[in-house]
Amino acid sequence: MLNHNDTAHETAAESDVAHLMEGRNITLDEIAVELAAIELRLRQVAFAAETPATPVELEPMIDTLRSKAGQLREISDEAGKLARIVEGDVPLATKFSGVGDPWGAAARGTDREDFGGPAVVPTARQLIHLAHGARMPGAETTTYPKAMAGMRVIWESKAAQARRRRERDAAVDVEVLALECETCDVGSGEHCVTKNGRISERPHTKRLRTAEANVDARLGYLGDNPVAVPGVD
Repeated sequence: MLNHNDTAHETAAESDVAHLMEGRNITLDEIAVELAAIELRLRQVAFAAETPATPVELEPMIDTLRSKAGQLREISDEAGKLARIVEGDVPLATKFSGVGDPWGAAARGTDREDFGGPAVVPTARQLIHLAHGARMPGAETTTYPKAMAGMRVIWESKAAQARRRRERDAAVDVEVLALECETCDVGSGEHCVTKNGRISERPHTKRLRTAEANVDARLGYLGDNPVAVPGVD
């Protein structure tokens, strides 16, 4: 069962992201600019904290703020590089160095057993690697738009999948308690009990299976896989 502490930090405000993007989805360029703005804000707070209204030594806090700002600068810089890559400004190797595996549209239908399977949707690290590979003598190059041409990928990141899984599991927890248990005969709102009457937070399998089926039908899940990805045509 889900530990609800895992989702305690997730709020309605977290998903209110329309102000971050011009279009339907955020671009890498927008990510880079937003992170740079947050970095500057952290540095400003750190500077202001050097002379607080109440005399308190805040050096550890100030150092942490500046350290976090430095980390954000690195992420912002990486997002900026990726923005140039996906726009086609940066040449990319057509294949991964060393292994010779293709990526993008050329990787469809290939049997790449190592490194996580075919890189039909390349990771950020893979794109940086391909940009370095393009600078090797004699390297055959392409661009991101060319390599991904003709592909219509219904996709969401692993982070989004994990979040949706947590949301699904939380909904199952609620649904379990809304059902009666045919195995131990407890009613709605009650936890399952063992044969000797001890309360258990783990429901009996039949009750859990029914709860999962109900939730998956509402959310559009099929087993562990989402049938529909919200916001993607």
